[in-house]
Amino acid sequence: MYKNDFRVVTFPYRLYSGKNALDKLPDEVTRLKAKRAFILSGRTVARKTPLVSHLRELLGAACAGFFDEMDKDTSRSSTLRAVEAARAAQADLLIGVGAGSVIQGTRIVAILLAEKKPIEELITKYPDNAPAISARLMERKLPIINVLTAPTSAQNRGGSRMKDDETSRGMEFFDPKTRPAAIFWDEEALATAPASLVRATAAGVYCRTAIGLGGTTINPLVEGDRLQAYRLCAQALPRLAEAPEDIAPRYALCAATLLQNREADDGGGTVDRLWVSRVAYALSTALIAFCPHVSQGEAYSVFMGTVTRRLGDRDPEAMVRIAQALGIREASPADAPQRIADRLDEAFRSIGMPTRLSEVKIDRAVFPKLIEHSLRNFNADPKREFSRDPGMLAEVLEAAW
Repeated sequence: MYKNDFRVVTFPYRLYSGKNALDKLPDEVTRLKAKRAFILSGRTVARKTPLVSHLRELLGAACAGFFDEMDKDTSRSSTLRAVEAARAAQADLLIGVGAGSVIQGTRIVAILLAEKKPIEELITKYPDNAPAISARLMERKLPIINVLTAPTSAQNRGGSRMKDDETSRGMEFFDPKTRPAAIFWDEEALATAPASLVRATAAGVYCRTAIGLGGTTINPLVEGDRLQAYRLCAQALPRLAEAPEDIAPRYALCAATLLQNREADDGGGTVDRLWVSRVAYALSTALIAFCPHVSQGEAYSVFMGTVTRRLGDRDPEAMVRIAQALGIREASPADAPQRIADRLDEAFRSIGMPTRLSEVKIDRAVFPKLIEHSLRNFNADPKREFSRDPGMLAEVLEAAW
């Protein structure tokens, strides 16, 4: 039976998809009554592809400037430089061009341009022995347009994470007013991403959509979002292996990540918080924070199988549902976690992704930092439940090695 008591929150945006979709960018800038649009991107997109130059040509006099040094980790230093550049340009609209890090960074730039308080007062706080507290950010924010170069679930969210350069600590911001006014899935833009990045993205999206099929108290809208997101991913993986440069799987993954976001808006954000998904998210986020050479997709692929084997039995009904949705026949609560983990690892290996921590060349000495970071992850553990079982994360890390 479906859960019939739920709340849906819809945030307005316009989505443009397909070949030459970016031709509509000037119209969007005009619609938003902007005259000084400011572009944010990473170095590779700006300096090794024609994409940013193309955007500047499309915008013409409406382009107030650009900042092309947003980094992979959305570091505090690069974000603050971006803020100063946007402020100096007197930006009245921000255009994020990239994938997860740049899109998140653009939201943080919007927050820091508007809010007058110190950064430490704007981020999520973690009091001892109490739930985390997200700051209320009330100032009006500049409108944002996101131009994706790779599929990312960051494309349409209000939460963002910035990495502190000195401590590698994740600094989390949340503000629904930073959701985009428009999103572009343009063929030229999506073609700029290397196949390795698309494979890594696919791995992360696939495992999250697969685990999402375990929902036990979901409403019909959430179920539709989850099922279609999984179908899109499952169809994209074989094509990525056969034809890495094919644009079609990139569009499919863009749609899947958008459906993941819509799922939360349709009422799925506060239900079915499975231990497997929460722990995998916390550890993978910590891994990429302290080991910048590891991609988010690799972080998921090295943890997901192990976390499912070790912690799947904490949500037995969900594990059976996942197994059934994956086509695993006659799975019982006892054997479902192992069989799901095997299926996930098989999918990761099919596109050349690692499935063990030892494969991504990290030092085991980083384990205590990964644990500490995971214990302070609001999205994964808002009620601070991980701290009640301190040995769990250490056991998972050892098993994943």
